Amino acid sequence: MTIAVKWQRLEGGIIMLSCLGIYLSDPRAVPWWAALMIFFAPDLSLLAYAFGPRVGAFAYNAVHVYALGLAVIALSLILEAPATLAAGALLCAHAGFDRLLGYGLKSPDGFTHTHLGEIGRARRGWRRI
Repeated sequence: MTIAVKWQRLEGGIIMLSCLGIYLSDPRAVPWWAALMIFFAPDLSLLAYAFGPRVGAFAYNAVHVYALGLAVIALSLILEAPATLAAGALLCAHAGFDRLLGYGLKSPDGFTHTHLGEIGRARRGWRRI
């Protein structure tokens, strides 16, 4: 793992904690069970891999970039909507959580190719039998 990847993973952890702090600043805006659903909702984009790696990578990356959560946060500030602020913060927190764990943005070459390096069996050197 390169030093740049370590920095990006650290950055992901900091973003995750910061965004969870934003959510916790007004936890009444979104109940905890809805917060869990919003936090894990971006992972539903994995279903797009059923249409091939190019479509899957596009869908995955579209909801796993920090920009999506930041755009929702900006919208919440314009609309003065606390629930929208919480949703944007949780989307950013999810992206940060994924980066912290080493799951980067996907390449159209396949799910295991990310901007942070190989993941899964490809990284561990496992072979199919």
